[in-house]
Amino acid sequence: MMKLKEFNIPFSGLKLGKHEFVYEIENAFFESFDYQEFNGASIQVKAILEKMSTMMELKIKAKGTVNVDCDLTGEPYDQPISSDLHLVVKFGEEYNDEDDEILIIPHGEYQINVAQYIYEMLVLAVPQKRVHPGIADGTLKSDILEKLEELQPKEKKEPTDKTDPRWDDLKKLLTDK
Repeated sequence: MMKLKEFNIPFSGLKLGKHEFVYEIENAFFESFDYQEFNGASIQVKAILEKMSTMMELKIKAKGTVNVDCDLTGEPYDQPISSDLHLVVKFGEEYNDEDDEILIIPHGEYQINVAQYIYEMLVLAVPQKRVHPGIADGTLKSDILEKLEELQPKEKKEPTDKTDPRWDDLKKLLTDK
Protein backbone atom coordinates (compact mmCIF):
# COMPACT_ATOMS: atom_id res chain seq x y z
CA MET A 1 0.00 0.00 0.00
CA MET A 2 1.36 3.39 -0.88
CA LYS A 3 1.89 5.73 2.04
CA LEU A 4 -0.11 8.75 0.99
CA LYS A 5 2.53 11.43 1.52
CA GLU A 6 0.09 14.32 1.31
CA PHE A 7 -1.45 13.00 4.55
CA ASN A 8 1.80 13.38 6.49
CA ILE A 9 1.56 16.10 9.12
CA PRO A 10 5.11 17.23 9.95
CA PHE A 11 4.52 18.40 13.51
CA SER A 12 8.16 18.86 14.56
CA GLY A 13 8.42 22.24 12.82
CA LEU A 14 5.08 23.52 14.15
CA LYS A 15 4.69 26.02 16.96
CA LEU A 16 2.60 25.12 20.00
CA GLY A 17 -1.10 25.69 19.37
CA LYS A 18 -3.66 24.67 16.76
CA HIS A 19 -2.84 23.96 13.12
CA GLU A 20 -5.39 23.18 10.42
CA PHE A 21 -4.96 20.84 7.45
CA VAL A 22 -7.64 20.43 4.80
CA TYR A 23 -7.97 17.49 2.42
CA GLU A 24 -10.28 16.88 -0.52
CA ILE A 25 -11.00 13.15 -0.67
CA GLU A 26 -11.98 11.56 -3.94
CA ASN A 27 -12.34 7.93 -5.02
CA ALA A 28 -8.62 7.56 -5.79
CA PHE A 29 -8.00 7.84 -2.05
CA PHE A 30 -10.12 4.73 -1.35
CA GLU A 31 -8.65 2.88 -4.32
CA SER A 32 -5.18 3.38 -2.84
CA PHE A 33 -6.46 1.26 0.09
CA ASP A 34 -7.80 -1.30 -2.41
CA TYR A 35 -11.35 -0.37 -1.42
CA GLN A 36 -13.73 -0.65 -4.38
CA GLU A 37 -17.13 -0.13 -2.72
CA PHE A 38 -17.71 3.43 -3.92
CA ASN A 39 -18.43 4.63 -7.45
CA GLY A 40 -17.19 8.07 -6.51
CA ALA A 41 -16.45 10.26 -3.53
CA SER A 42 -16.38 13.94 -2.74
CA ILE A 43 -15.50 14.56 0.89
CA GLN A 44 -13.87 17.48 2.63
CA VAL A 45 -11.74 16.51 5.60
CA LYS A 46 -10.42 19.03 8.09
CA ALA A 47 -7.72 17.93 10.53
CA ILE A 48 -6.87 20.19 13.44
CA LEU A 49 -3.66 19.32 15.21
CA GLU A 50 -3.15 20.96 18.57
CA LYS A 51 0.48 20.81 19.58
CA MET A 52 1.22 20.98 23.31
CA SER A 53 4.55 20.67 25.07
CA THR A 54 4.26 16.96 25.95
CA MET A 55 1.54 15.66 23.61
CA MET A 56 -0.74 16.53 20.71
CA GLU A 57 -4.45 16.30 20.01
CA LEU A 58 -5.81 15.55 16.59
CA LYS A 59 -9.41 16.30 15.70
CA ILE A 60 -10.58 15.18 12.28
CA LYS A 61 -13.96 16.20 10.81
CA ALA A 62 -15.34 14.99 7.51
CA LYS A 63 -18.40 15.93 5.47
CA GLY A 64 -19.37 15.02 1.94
CA THR A 65 -20.88 12.31 -0.22
CA VAL A 66 -19.94 8.91 -1.54
CA ASN A 67 -21.64 7.48 -4.59
CA VAL A 68 -22.78 3.94 -3.82
CA ASP A 69 -25.12 1.38 -5.34
CA CYS A 70 -28.46 0.86 -3.63
CA ASP A 71 -28.68 -2.58 -1.95
CA LEU A 72 -32.25 -3.06 -3.21
CA THR A 73 -32.16 -1.78 -6.76
CA GLY A 74 -28.50 -1.54 -7.71
CA GLU A 75 -29.12 2.09 -8.70
CA PRO A 76 -26.21 4.41 -7.90
CA TYR A 77 -26.91 7.39 -5.62
CA ASP A 78 -25.03 9.94 -3.51
CA GLN A 79 -24.97 8.98 0.16
CA PRO A 80 -24.25 11.96 2.43
CA ILE A 81 -21.76 11.17 5.18
CA SER A 82 -20.24 13.06 8.07
CA SER A 83 -17.94 11.88 10.79
CA ASP A 84 -15.45 13.04 13.33
CA LEU A 85 -12.56 11.52 15.19
CA HIS A 86 -10.60 12.62 18.22
CA LEU A 87 -7.12 11.24 18.77
CA VAL A 88 -4.57 11.93 21.48
CA VAL A 89 -0.99 11.61 20.26
CA LYS A 90 1.63 10.82 22.89
CA PHE A 91 5.31 9.98 22.72
CA GLY A 92 6.61 6.66 23.97
CA GLU A 93 9.22 3.97 23.50
CA GLU A 94 7.62 2.50 20.40
CA TYR A 95 4.77 2.99 17.95
CA ASN A 96 1.42 1.74 19.30
CA ASP A 97 -2.01 2.33 17.76
CA GLU A 98 -3.92 -0.44 19.58
CA ASP A 99 -6.06 2.06 21.46
CA ASP A 100 -8.76 3.76 19.35
CA GLU A 101 -8.27 7.11 21.05
CA ILE A 102 -4.57 7.19 21.85
CA LEU A 103 -1.71 6.92 19.39
CA ILE A 104 1.77 6.45 20.78
CA ILE A 105 4.63 7.41 18.49
CA PRO A 106 8.33 6.96 19.22
CA HIS A 107 10.37 9.84 20.66
CA GLY A 108 12.23 11.58 17.82
CA GLU A 109 9.41 11.01 15.32
CA TYR A 110 8.75 14.24 13.41
CA GLN A 111 5.54 13.55 11.46
CA ILE A 112 2.30 11.62 11.63
CA ASN A 113 0.41 10.11 8.69
CA VAL A 114 -3.37 10.49 9.08
CA ALA A 115 -4.46 8.61 5.92
CA GLN A 116 -5.36 5.36 7.70
CA TYR A 117 -7.44 7.20 10.33
CA ILE A 118 -9.29 9.17 7.65
CA TYR A 119 -9.89 6.02 5.62
CA GLU A 120 -11.33 4.02 8.53
CA MET A 121 -13.41 6.96 9.75
CA LEU A 122 -15.00 7.48 6.31
CA VAL A 123 -15.67 3.82 5.55
CA LEU A 124 -17.39 3.45 8.94
CA ALA A 125 -19.47 6.60 8.29
CA VAL A 126 -21.33 4.93 5.40
CA PRO A 127 -24.50 3.14 6.53
CA GLN A 128 -24.41 -0.67 6.46
CA LYS A 129 -27.65 -0.81 4.50
CA ARG A 130 -27.54 1.44 1.48
CA VAL A 131 -30.99 2.44 0.33
CA HIS A 132 -31.63 4.95 -2.43
CA PRO A 133 -33.52 7.96 -0.96
CA GLY A 134 -35.91 7.74 -3.92
CA ILE A 135 -37.29 4.45 -2.58
CA ALA A 136 -38.59 6.03 0.62
CA ASP A 137 -40.17 9.06 -1.08
CA GLY A 138 -41.34 7.17 -4.17
CA THR A 139 -39.39 9.28 -6.67
CA LEU A 140 -37.09 6.48 -7.86
CA LYS A 141 -38.39 4.84 -11.00
CA SER A 142 -36.47 1.68 -11.73
CA ASP A 143 -37.19 -1.57 -13.53
CA ILE A 144 -35.95 -3.53 -10.55
CA LEU A 145 -38.29 -1.73 -8.13
CA GLU A 146 -41.25 -2.30 -10.44
CA LYS A 147 -40.36 -5.98 -10.68
CA LEU A 148 -40.03 -6.24 -6.88
CA GLU A 149 -43.47 -4.67 -6.43
CA GLU A 150 -44.92 -6.95 -9.09
CA LEU A 151 -43.53 -10.05 -7.35
CA GLN A 152 -44.54 -8.90 -3.88
CA PRO A 153 -47.18 -11.22 -2.38
CA LYS A 154 -50.54 -9.50 -2.42
CA GLU A 155 -53.13 -10.10 0.24
CA LYS A 156 -56.50 -10.97 -1.24
CA LYS A 157 -59.61 -10.58 0.87
CA GLU A 158 -62.64 -11.76 -0.97
CA PRO A 159 -65.98 -10.57 0.25
CA THR A 160 -67.90 -13.50 1.65
CA ASP A 161 -71.59 -13.92 2.32
CA LYS A 162 -71.02 -16.72 4.77
CA THR A 163 -71.22 -15.73 8.39
CA ASP A 164 -70.25 -17.65 11.46
CA PRO A 165 -73.35 -19.54 12.73
CA ARG A 166 -72.33 -18.88 16.36
CA TRP A 167 -72.57 -15.13 15.75
CA ASP A 168 -75.88 -15.58 13.98
CA ASP A 169 -77.33 -17.21 17.10
CA LEU A 170 -76.03 -14.33 19.25
CA LYS A 171 -77.47 -11.74 16.89
CA LYS A 172 -80.87 -13.45 17.17
CA LEU A 173 -80.77 -12.73 20.89
CA LEU A 174 -80.48 -9.02 20.09
CA THR A 175 -83.31 -9.03 17.55
CA ASP A 176 -85.67 -11.41 19.39
CA LYS A 177 -86.51 -8.98 22.18
